[in-house]
Amino acid sequence: MPLREHRSSDYFKTPEDIASYLNATLEESDGDPRLLMKAFRNVAAAQGGVSEIARRADVDRVGLSRGLSGNRDPRLGTVTKIASACGVRIRFVA
Repeated sequence: MPLREHRSSDYFKTPEDIASYLNATLEESDGDPRLLMKAFRNVAAAQGGVSEIARRADVDRVGLSRGLSGNRDPRLGTVTKIASACGVRIRFVA
């Protein structure tokens, strides 16, 4: 049986799928926001790519691509725009 490349983006069919994935990333990230940005890159791949998310979020595509690289700490405003463009919201729970 031939091996097939696994792409997590193949499994993001609904906003609930995306929210579950991002929440799991937050739980496993140990507080590192760069891992969250890498997870958003996977979500962006499932939703038409970085260019499409940048258009929906009304942010610069190049800047967004750099932010999603996981090499930079994101600003909260950027994260909320990206989340909204991906069909999810950021919430705090006790």
